Amino acid sequence: MPAPPPPLIGPEQAALIRRRVSIIVGSRDARHRPHVMRAVGCRLAEDLRRVTVFMSPSSSAQVLDDVRHNGQIAVVFSEPSSNRTVQFKGVDAVVEPIGPGDEAAVDRYLHNFVDEIGQLGFPPDVAHTILRRGGTDDLVAVHFTPSTGFEQTPGPTAGQALGAGAA
Repeated sequence: MPAPPPPLIGPEQAALIRRRVSIIVGSRDARHRPHVMRAVGCRLAEDLRRVTVFMSPSSSAQVLDDVRHNGQIAVVFSEPSSNRTVQFKGVDAVVEPIGPGDEAAVDRYLHNFVDEIGQLGFPPDVAHTILRRGGTDDLVAVHFTPSTGFEQTPGPTAGQALGAGAA
């Protein structure tokens, strides 16, 4: 049996995803109408083959309904202080309850996002407002396998497709 291809997410993209990024999740409904919402954290599998984004059902109901209906998702990771940005799409997204350690990951994400936009002059309450959720029971995990990826940093390579195991 041949070895599986390398993951679409390479070391450079993994490093970006694990930094202090803004995370926007996009979906579409059955009529192809787009919906977007901000994720409140993420987790990248150690083998770089799966991404989990955490969302608040109270503010992300339409996106979550779309994902439950068709499994399609687009997620943009962008570092506000540098505009370094990548996008990954998947077709196998599933919405599930959070697991052990996920709430701590969300808390770390909020802390890091406060630091990141603080570099741009925004006070902590801006991040808390942007990432507001209704508490422990207002959090779900959306897991997906990136099937396509794109460089989205403004500049000459914006829109360029990422290959498997991209640097």
